[in-house]
Order: sequence, then C-alpha cells, then structure tokens
Amino acid sequence: MAGLHALRHALELSFGMFWQILWALVLGFGLSGAVEAVVSKEEMGRLLPDDRPRSLLKAAGLGAASSSCSYAAVALARSIFRKGADFTAAMAFEIASTNLVIELGIVLVVLMGWPFTAAEFLGGPLMIIFVALLFRAFLTPRLVAAAREHAERGLSGRMEGHAEMDMSVPGGSLWQRLTSPKGFTAISHYYVMNWASVWTDIAVGLLAAGALAAWVPNHFWQSFFLAHHPLAAKVEGPLVGPLVAVVSFVCSVGNVPLAAVLWNGGISFGGVASFIFADLIVLPVLNIYRKYYGARAMFFIGASFYIAMATAGFIVEIVFGTLGLVPASRHAKIIDAHVAVNGDTMLNLIFLATTAALVIRFVRTGGIDMLRMMNRPSGHRER
Repeated sequence: MAGLHALRHALELSFGMFWQILWALVLGFGLSGAVEAVVSKEEMGRLLPDDRPRSLLKAAGLGAASSSCSYAAVALARSIFRKGADFTAAMAFEIASTNLVIELGIVLVVLMGWPFTAAEFLGGPLMIIFVALLFRAFLTPRLVAAAREHAERGLSGRMEGHAEMDMSVPGGSLWQRLTSPKGFTAISHYYVMNWASVWTDIAVGLLAAGALAAWVPNHFWQSFFLAHHPLAAKVEGPLVGPLVAVVSFVCSVGNVPLAAVLWNGGISFGGVASFIFADLIVLPVLNIYRKYYGARAMFFIGASFYIAMATAGFIVEIVFGTLGLVPASRHAKIIDAHVAVNGDTMLNLIFLATTAALVIRFVRTGGIDMLRMMNRPSGHRER
C-alpha cells in the first residue's frame, strides 16, 4: 500500500505540473509555428557562410525562430551544414534553436519564475560566443572536412523529416501570410509536428520530475549540491549541472520540470541554468553527433559545448548574484502542483480549444501523411 501511495503521489505531481504549464506549451508552440510559417529554411545554408559575428547573429535569429525540439535542431543543423553553411554557424543555430525559443521562456516563467527565463536568454548568446571562440581556437580544417564527409553519408538520427520540411508561406506582408488560408495550414502543421517532436521528452521529464519530487528527500539533493556551503555550491553547480543533464536522457522543454526539482533541492542558480543549457549533450544526442559527423567530431562538440555551458552558468551566477536577482526562495511549482479551478485551468480550456482548431486543420490538410514522414525521410540510412 505504501508503494502504491508513493506512486500515486508521484503521478499526481507529474500531472499537476503538466496542467500548470499546458497553456504555456500551447501558446509557445503556437507562436513558434507562426514564426516558422513565415521563415523559410531554404536559404539558411547561403545565409551562414562563415563564423563571423554577422553570420552567428543570423544563425541565432534563425534558430530562435525554429522548433525547440533538440533532435530536430540537430538534424536541421546537419542539413544546413550539408547545404554549405559554416560548421560553427550551424552549431550556433543549433544552440539558439533550443535555448532562445519562445516556448522555453514561457514555460520557465510559469514553472520557475522570470529570473530563470532571463538567465536562459542571457546564457544562450553567451554559449554561442564561447563555442565560436573554442571552435576558432581548436577546430581544425581537417576535422571539419572529416565531419562534412561523414555528414554527406546521410545517416539517420531522429526527426529528420521534421528538419527537412519547409512549409513557410512566401509573398505578401507578414500579416497577410499569417492570416491567409495557406498560413493557417502551415501554422497548424508546424504546431502539431512540434508537439509530435517533443511530447515524449515532455512526458519523460514530467514523470521523472514527479518521481524525484515525491521520492527523493531534499536533504539528499542539499548534500549532493553542497547547499550548506554557499561558495562551494556556486562553484560546483555549473560544473555538475550539465553532467546531470547528460545522463537524464531528457531534452528540449522536457528538462524544465527536472530543473525545477533540482532548484528546489538546492542546486545553485548557475547550476540550474547550466542544466537547462545542456539539452544538446544528452547521451542520445551525442550518439546522433557520432552518426552525423563521426566519433572525433562528437567528442569535440561534446567537450566544447560542456565548457561553454558551464562557463555560461558561472557568468549567469555572477551577474544575477551581483544584481540581486537570484530568487531567495526555492519554491518552484512542484510540491503544490495540482489541478484546481483557477486561472491556469481557464487558460488551459481556452488554449485547448485553440489546439482543437489547429488539429482539425492539420488533419483536413493532409497532416497525417506528413506526420508519418517525420522520422523516416526517403534516401536516409540507419546505422
């Protein structure tokens, strides 16, 4: 009976968190779909020819306008690299598409508070800068050539079809494109496919967060993160945060509930930021790098990203601590997560109605057939 009660408590927490962030997810994916509907992927390779600041700025903007799915971001980065984009610029695009997207910021505000969103949007550009500097210092033309040769083999990762699809609407003003029938169709397709890309990560993240919140006592986390030694905690947090993310297997928006558990448990502010940054070096993604670019490039990308994420976490800790913006309380919406008749429920009902309209449009315009293509595009091989 005690085991069943503990399981029920964990599931209740998981569903409570899901209910609290549902409207934010719908809003974020809807806005992301609208942006993708007017931003073409066709010219990305041409727009990112080198690692100069202008190209990196474009990469960051294009990434922020794309899907938050880590797998789709990694696949699209490989795609634009094959089309001629600079390797560093492709990696900058990848970082931006998982750390500077609308839906991530909204979910962070709802579940953890605005300082974490601000930290995310400061850390994303910092990571791009650090990766660019590391690549310029240590990335050799020989390794880039080997990565490009490996990329041309076309080995499949995940969400290849999603990365290759370009349903953006050309011609006319932004408003005309968004409000046209073709624009509505494109938004509905991107919206549903973005959900299809990340729902497993969101589900795993929520279930893991519920289990950890219900079953792991806070004193364990406080000991693990040196919570009773403030200076040591601030040093350890950004170093350990990405490593915890690597073995969590959870990426995209799904790692935010886990970040909330870690924050409540005692990890430093910079540590929780670096944990959220690290969705691009979880073990499944590292394996995709191996398929795409080869083992040597995988280790280089993983090491460079880790250094950039940890360093960004340290800077976030210092800046927000100096400005007095680190939250004093550790009460992310986990322990009190529940379903009730309140503002969250009203927003959920409104946004679920919006979801229904988008899903109906998706189904009526051939979306089901496109959905089947997301993971299995033609011409790609597995290894």
